[in-house]
Amino acid sequence: MDFLDIHTHQAAQKKGITSIQSLSLTNDIFLAIPKTKLISIGLHPWYATLDKLEMQMKYMSVLASQQNVKLIGECGLDQLKGAQIENQISILETQVKLAEKLNKPLILHCVKAFSELIEIKDRLKVTVPMIIHGFNKNEALGLQLLKKGFLLSFGTAILKENSGASKLIRNTDVFFLETDDSEIPIEEIYNAAAKLKNCSVDALKACMFANWKKLDLL
Repeated sequence: MDFLDIHTHQAAQKKGITSIQSLSLTNDIFLAIPKTKLISIGLHPWYATLDKLEMQMKYMSVLASQQNVKLIGECGLDQLKGAQIENQISILETQVKLAEKLNKPLILHCVKAFSELIEIKDRLKVTVPMIIHGFNKNEALGLQLLKKGFLLSFGTAILKENSGASKLIRNTDVFFLETDDSEIPIEEIYNAAAKLKNCSVDALKACMFANWKKLDLL
């Protein structure tokens, strides 16, 4: 069974790894989206702007309907970088509505804006899965997000002893693993997660694909 890497910015496909490459439509290089690999597409909050939103969403609406586009995003909110938070909220809400229309999960970037993200989920009554990628905050926040119905994806943060991510992963079974933009291989992240879960790597692989199947994505 392959390793499942739910969120990566690496373009190369490696044998034994099922990976979902994240592409941002705020970059001009994605004029031709490949149909032979699993991808996610979205407007990253660092780069998205309201003046280009209408044009980019027309493009995204067409591309996102492709079968190999498994997730909408990464999209989200970032208080430290990007447009004003009010504009980021408008841009995110537009992508949430597209995800709802296509019935595809969202892969979310969030920095210091979790209360705003929760408010959007509640106000829009979002029904598609909302996966927060690269969660590296404290355990209490993670538990709050899980209680509100978010899903969490963990990366290199679980390699740090007693991190919030490593504590959370011990006590939850529905989560995902990723490399994001790290050079650390997904195999190393799985090895760390398996030790935290006190299970074999093969059992963890099966768990990841079972969680993925629950989203009806493969």
